[in-house]
Amino acid sequence: MSRITDPQRAERLARAILSDVMLYNTERVRAGIEADDLFDRLRPELDEARAFFEGRVEPELAAKSNAFDRAIVDVLVFRSAGVRSPIW
Repeated sequence: MSRITDPQRAERLARAILSDVMLYNTERVRAGIEADDLFDRLRPELDEARAFFEGRVEPELAAKSNAFDRAIVDVLVFRSAGVRSPIW
């Protein structure tokens, strides 16, 4: 299988991967936002998700792009905007 070279496809992939993380860890995402420890709480899942993303995307694009990090914010944080948190 060839690696993704199109930035838009890389962004879609990142959002899809993080959507799965959100789907399978909804309660942990909520708790992590409430306690302001989301990244620590989901470290293994986020590391695995990033490794999968980087394995599917051309290394140069994955390194230059911040698609994965933006997807974390868009999918995990923004979709949880209704959760009470000390950070907002």
